[in-house]
Amino acid sequence: MQTSHLGRLRRAAGCALVVVALACPLAAAATQPAPERVRVPSSHANVHKGPNTTTEVLVLAPRDTVLTVLARDKEWVQVRLTPELRKTGLVMRWYQNEDRGWMHDSTVQVVK
Repeated sequence: MQTSHLGRLRRAAGCALVVVALACPLAAAATQPAPERVRVPSSHANVHKGPNTTTEVLVLAPRDTVLTVLARDKEWVQVRLTPELRKTGLVMRWYQNEDRGWMHDSTVQVVK
């Protein structure tokens, strides 16, 4: 009789561990901060192919464009290029595969 009681306790403890293990990734995902976003405050800002001014300008992002930050490299911000930016921005050269570009941090403001 005592072994069956211990067996039930062990099964219950095992189920509790499974529930906690499954719930932890969900809780971690729910608490991750929203991605950083930046806004173009001036009339336009250059979006370069690489993190320096000598690389090709892909597009001029117009005022109030909000872009998601993907990475930072010193004073450069890597942003996601959206399909909407092709319609609203001034495309400097036709880009097909680029889904990201670089902007100098002096040309953007962090969206809070």
